[in-house]
Amino acid sequence: MPRFSKNIANLRSSEIRDLMSLATDPNMISFAGGMPGNELFPIKLVDNIYNSLTEREKQAAMQYGPTTGLPTLLESLSDYLESKGLPVRNNRLIITTGSLQAIHILAKAFIDPGDPVLVETPSFIGALSTFRACEAELVTVPLHSDGMDISILQNRLDCNSPSPKFLYYVPNFHNPAGIIYTPEVKLQMVNLLRGKEIPIIEDDAYSDLYFYEEDLPKMRLIKEMDPEGIDVCFTGSFSKILGPGLRLGWMLVPDSIYRKCELIKQSLDACSPSLSQVIADKFIREGYIHTYITEVREEYKKRGLAMIETLESCLPEYVSFEKPRGGFYTWLKLPEGCDATDVLRKAIEKGVVFVTGKTFDPDGACNDHMRVSFCNTDIETIHRGIPLIAEAIRELYG
Repeated sequence: MPRFSKNIANLRSSEIRDLMSLATDPNMISFAGGMPGNELFPIKLVDNIYNSLTEREKQAAMQYGPTTGLPTLLESLSDYLESKGLPVRNNRLIITTGSLQAIHILAKAFIDPGDPVLVETPSFIGALSTFRACEAELVTVPLHSDGMDISILQNRLDCNSPSPKFLYYVPNFHNPAGIIYTPEVKLQMVNLLRGKEIPIIEDDAYSDLYFYEEDLPKMRLIKEMDPEGIDVCFTGSFSKILGPGLRLGWMLVPDSIYRKCELIKQSLDACSPSLSQVIADKFIREGYIHTYITEVREEYKKRGLAMIETLESCLPEYVSFEKPRGGFYTWLKLPEGCDATDVLRKAIEKGVVFVTGKTFDPDGACNDHMRVSFCNTDIETIHRGIPLIAEAIRELYG
């Protein structure tokens, strides 16, 4: 019998991954995956980019690259992030193989087995799995409609010994909760953490996918604030603004953290895919990124509004939900004591699948919520599928 490492015991299969086998059934309506719609990918633009490459550029694209990223992409991405207000010149940029690798690298940089880390509940399952793999102790802070519960965060900071290694959070169009952190909550977080040598990992995959420009001022990132006395490690991704198949993300971190992260990435995969980086670089330089994001933002808005309208028209009044203002997700709340897994079983019988709340609970216990995605489903399918979920709820709970 092989002797596995201790940290492998902390890993468990994601319910989302398990459900994807159901989602491939052509007769199954899936609100489970947090993935872009296939029909929305900029295939023609990518074709144009590749066909425009010189022979030398294609050769470079097939070769190994620097661990921290191709210089051309580092330059164009730096300009793009700087145009969004991020303090690129005071930090260092690393290209990663998806933003989850950025989170994984940061986890390896900070966590020793048994170390406490502060996380939201609910929280992004990919980050939770990464922290568990590093044998961290997950210290949870409940999430409200405006962000973390600040009083509980303060309590966790006052009572936890040893001090947490970092705080991880998703600022805008949260996965799974769909919320936007308010400026007040972000400022309170900064004030609580300042001078405590607790870095913030700010995981921002969805900010470009806002529905309303009026929300932009309150979506300002902590990294953008560049607060004195706090190391803010910012992570982002091309997955939602170009395509997840490219497997490209990034981290923007202080220089002292950068040097450790470079060594860790070197040990993981040496470098991220050069071909993907060449395409992403041209995508930015040719200005495609702006026109494409504008187009998909409008489509996701249509789907999000269709989701809100359909939920409002058919859900029982005892089920509440977060109305999305961007991103990919709607977060439904069942009455206390109800079990989303029972609803899921009933929904699957009707040909619909979603993700239950306990998947995103660091303790794996709270299961009175449901994540329903609208990103990968057209409006007509939303109109067909959501009433089936409502039927399942009514059949179970009246």
